[in-house]
Amino acid sequence: MKRLCEIFRSSRKEEMYLYVDRARGLADVPEALMAQFGEPRSVMVLMLDSGRKLARADAAEVLDKIEQQGFYLQMPPSEAELRRRERADG
Repeated sequence: MKRLCEIFRSSRKEEMYLYVDRARGLADVPEALMAQFGEPRSVMVLMLDSGRKLARADAAEVLDKIEQQGFYLQMPPSEAELRRRERADG
């Protein structure tokens, strides 16, 4: 499956992103989530297929969530993930 997706960055939480179908936009994202997410800032539009490599998400899972609920929410990394990054970079 392929889908043209738009990715939005949260204005309230660092490294929190929403992936949505470009044609539907944010229409399927619940109001309660948007209130926590803050002002969405578009960062990228891409053609996503299940084989595409993403930095912190599984493309097949992203596509499945968009199909099921209309969006995929990528949460910020955990403290353990941040420590692993620091060790790998340092």
